[in-house]
Amino acid sequence: MLRVPARRLLACTGSRTVSLPQDSGPRHYCSCPLGARDQVPDGRAYFTTPIFYVNAAPHIGHLYSALLADALCRHRLLRVPGAAATRFSTGTDEHGLKIQQAAAAMGLAPAELCDRVSAQFQQLFQEAGIASTDFIRTTEGRHRVAVQHFWEVLRTRGLLYKGLYEGWYCASDECFLPEAKVTRQQGPAGEACPVSLESGHPVSWTREENYIFRLSQFREPLLRWLRDDPHAISPETFHNMVLQWLEEELPDLSVSRRSSQLHWGIPVPGDNSQTIYVWLDALVNYLTVIGYPDATFKSWWPATSHVIGKDILKFHAIYWPALLMGAGMSPPRRIYVHSHWTVCGQKMSKSLGNVVDPRTCLDRYTVDGFRYFLLRQGVPNWDCDYYDEKVVKLLDSELADALGGLLNRCTAKRINPFGIYPAFSPACFPSQPGAVGPSVRAQAEDYALVRAVSSLPKQVADYYDNFQIYKALEAVSSCVRQTNGFVQRHAPWKLTWERPADAPWLGTVLHVAMECLRVFGTLLQPVTPTLADTLLSRLGVSATERGLGDLSFLSRFHGHPCPFEGRRLGPETGLLFPRLDQSRAWVVKAHRT
Repeated sequence: MLRVPARRLLACTGSRTVSLPQDSGPRHYCSCPLGARDQVPDGRAYFTTPIFYVNAAPHIGHLYSALLADALCRHRLLRVPGAAATRFSTGTDEHGLKIQQAAAAMGLAPAELCDRVSAQFQQLFQEAGIASTDFIRTTEGRHRVAVQHFWEVLRTRGLLYKGLYEGWYCASDECFLPEAKVTRQQGPAGEACPVSLESGHPVSWTREENYIFRLSQFREPLLRWLRDDPHAISPETFHNMVLQWLEEELPDLSVSRRSSQLHWGIPVPGDNSQTIYVWLDALVNYLTVIGYPDATFKSWWPATSHVIGKDILKFHAIYWPALLMGAGMSPPRRIYVHSHWTVCGQKMSKSLGNVVDPRTCLDRYTVDGFRYFLLRQGVPNWDCDYYDEKVVKLLDSELADALGGLLNRCTAKRINPFGIYPAFSPACFPSQPGAVGPSVRAQAEDYALVRAVSSLPKQVADYYDNFQIYKALEAVSSCVRQTNGFVQRHAPWKLTWERPADAPWLGTVLHVAMECLRVFGTLLQPVTPTLADTLLSRLGVSATERGLGDLSFLSRFHGHPCPFEGRRLGPETGLLFPRLDQSRAWVVKAHRT
């Protein structure tokens, strides 16, 4: 982005050019008090992914972004039922010099390339169960209207001026760079080639006249926003990173390019010699989706949670909030930032040939299996590594063996011949640990299990609120292991229904295990929707009994009736999750090689 000394920003005043101090001009900031940012009617929530650039096919990093947003949205719907109060958008970013160049290299018109790659993203997301309510393409007419209106608002508020820019531009990253962010790298002929210090992509020296946004005026408002709201950006590492960036100078931002060089984009209103900068264009998509510039968009903004990769943090955490403030709007409510995926310790790269095709993974490991892997193993704070053996080991251990094995044990005809949700016996499992009596069978470890599963929904909700879905799944997995330990400890297969001393305890062991499974299935719905549906249906849990708002656990233990007790189980559907044995893992590895 444009980060150059003030002396290189020049204002055009007819026949002569004069220096323009970066802090000159009217100061227009957000007209909405930041304290009112969460005051959105009807408790609405709006989740977004980045819109993905269509210069190449989607990879697992794109899918990971979409899955994070999808899980956040699904979890909220379980907590606050009513699709009308929740929106979730994704889409494709289709303008810019990089698209123009990629299309030319392939002998295609830019629109043809965009249609082709955007369709690949839409197909992937459909196959992966991404339940978005909107898919936006920046080549749509509604988006052009929104962008040009947003531009006019900035212009009328005195926040745009025309000037000359001279500095480095990276076409691959679609951004201007200061001298400090440029280094020299040895080229093929041994020459020193300028490249971006962060991405390693080539840069070129550019001098041109374009429109400039008075970004420098928003450094203090941005600092106040982030200091007043420590949860605006999560995880905290990235919040602190943005604060550190804002300690430095914040130069004005070039927001247009010459149309003669960049024709594939949205024209500046009233000036066809200029094309609106692709990042300003792209960021406005979040407003386009909710109806901007129609006033109805205000019922959704700023109840917004952006899910983004760390490589686009500066665009979303500095430029976008500043642009919004300049247009008289509040920043988004939350910006959730995640790190990247590597492959066997290396960055994914077409040149290295190690880009993982997400559609192939969905086919190999099932949709729910691969969703679970990415969300269970992906840690937003740091880069995570992918390799096939890791997927096989995790899914075999946690879905096939631990969760699937637990369900099979509880529903097997040999120990549950009646095919029902058995009754719970308070005499065998009193509510107070340490109770004595001829029928008491519960042990101290069993009470620990009850405490753990009772607190699990709140624990999981807190992890979702803190953008720690991986920790939510870790907590569920831990309780699944505890439940398996409970069943193993009491070995219901050694008990019989015919023996009066065994029957109440056998029913109680199965009842407790099924109650745990019901909680696990309910909590896994945002991550593995089909698997969770299969599990809950097998337990006889209806579609109206799967929300989080009224999720109860072990009601009879607490002295209340249990609506599931005695209920007939759902039909047998085979294995909950197929085990990926070592022979199959070898086949997958050989196929990739």
